Amino acid sequence: MLPTENRLRRRQDFANAVRRGRRAGRPLLVVHLRTDSGSGHDDTHPHGSGGSTPPARAGFVVSKAVGGAVVRNLVKRRLRHLVRERLPLLPPGSLVVVRALPGAGSADHAQLARDLDAALQRLLGVETPATTGRRNPTGEAKGKVAR
Repeated sequence: MLPTENRLRRRQDFANAVRRGRRAGRPLLVVHLRTDSGSGHDDTHPHGSGGSTPPARAGFVVSKAVGGAVVRNLVKRRLRHLVRERLPLLPPGSLVVVRALPGAGSADHAQLARDLDAALQRLLGVETPATTGRRNPTGEAKGKVAR
């Protein structure tokens, strides 16, 4: 479970991240990231304290196209767990929305982790937990396919 201060709950926050943020699509999910615009604070943050920087917050969208209620809840639990591990990588005050695509319902935890890491790496340009330490001696990533 994500801590309360790291959850996106309001429709306005979801819309802000999706409409004004950057997007990275993968086969199983789409990640929307809105970083703090540099204003110093976020007036819409419900848990924000006056002087400190707000924490990164995440929300999830898992539609009926992913599967039935049991499958959707399983996908949400997996995504929450994966994002919780990656919260320290996100800039303070950023908003993240992870939208599961229909294939996510049949994907396992490792496949979701790979897609989430690839999307975050593309948006942030940083190594994520699953990609750190996975380099061969020549410096190339394992399992990469030349395009």
